[in-house]
Amino acid sequence: MSQRPTRRQFLHTTAAAGAAATFGGFWTFPSRAARRLANDKLNVAMVGTSNQAEFTIDNVQHENLAAICDIDDLLLGKCGERFPKAQKFTDFRKLMDEESIDAVCVCTPDHIHAPATVLALKHGKHVYCEKPLTHTIFEARTVSQTAAATKKATQMGTQIHATDNYRRVVEIIQSGAIGKVTEVDVWVGKGWGGGDRPTDRPPVPKNLHWDLWLGPAPERPYSPIYLPANWRRWWDFGGGTLADMGCHYIDLVFWSLKLHAPTTCEAFGPEPHPETAPMGLKVVWDFPARDELPAVKMSWRDGDQTPTEVRGHKVPGAGIMFVGDKGMMFADYGGYKLYPVDQFKGFTAPPQSIPASIGHHAEWLQACRTGEPTTCNFGYAGPLTETVLLGNVAYRSGQKLEWDAENMKIPNAPEAEKFLRREYRSGWTL
Repeated sequence: MSQRPTRRQFLHTTAAAGAAATFGGFWTFPSRAARRLANDKLNVAMVGTSNQAEFTIDNVQHENLAAICDIDDLLLGKCGERFPKAQKFTDFRKLMDEESIDAVCVCTPDHIHAPATVLALKHGKHVYCEKPLTHTIFEARTVSQTAAATKKATQMGTQIHATDNYRRVVEIIQSGAIGKVTEVDVWVGKGWGGGDRPTDRPPVPKNLHWDLWLGPAPERPYSPIYLPANWRRWWDFGGGTLADMGCHYIDLVFWSLKLHAPTTCEAFGPEPHPETAPMGLKVVWDFPARDELPAVKMSWRDGDQTPTEVRGHKVPGAGIMFVGDKGMMFADYGGYKLYPVDQFKGFTAPPQSIPASIGHHAEWLQACRTGEPTTCNFGYAGPLTETVLLGNVAYRSGQKLEWDAENMKIPNAPEAEKFLRREYRSGWTL
């Protein structure tokens, strides 16, 4: 969607004091946050105002919510009643021109994440973006590199990352309690998938800016079936259950086992549909050894392939099973359990080494002021998102993929590389 740099490219900056700085050919502007005292309120903008965005608004509203953007005039008006002093926009591209904005929260469908995030970063704004970080692997690479170049505070919205339970699981796994982990099972009993492109042609509601909702996606007629959440089923806008939930659950695996990029990926499911994701999917990734840590095989199952029993144990509808050479560990959002139960009777967890979070959004707001990295910054969230989305690439291509992450290439199946990126509709850029 734009020229592809490699991970090793370094973007040099040149700027006179007080002037705008240039990063790799684009302009960034000095942040007002950098010019203010640390205890001043940040001017925050929201791209998206409903559903998940409302949760984010609740967590940043103690700052100055200076601008709001939505493609639905009714939703924009409702949010505007709550924040009457906020500037209102229907096109996020116009919002980014506001130099007074310090930080932007991107809470939109997946296909809008990257264009809004990259534009905000290029305009010198800190960014919080919901998961998955992007809609395609190429976008994820571009977003993480742009964040590195601009040095802005970033955070992907994997809110569970901030919970005490996830932190304790990481400490236990990394303490070696279950030994060297070589296999991990991940499953989520949710099913975003199925269906064909709608054939109805109802008029676009007067309150809805359909062309702006489509953004960079291919042009297609409006249908109420897409909104507010069913867009996740369509490849043009989302990536099914894997894209929806993968970054939440695989995050814990990445963090605990210090993963970065797989070497292979294979997916299993029904015959791929050109329009929509499957109702059930299985994906298997192979990761190489990391220093003293052994190679890892990770599997994912969702929808109608979700298991009720894993490694001989009955399990709830979503979770993770770490398999080590000294035992196993089940974990989910709220707790964990070690197996065999008798072996770990009286188990004492290692001393707490990961500090409690001040809050997922609070980490980002603090980083906007201090420059300290967040725990889900785009340098971490980019590779995580790439790994998750590679599962959909493998599924849609119908092949086991050998993944050259450094160069974003698939040596054994170059024809599958068409799923790594897509062309943007005229008028939209990354």
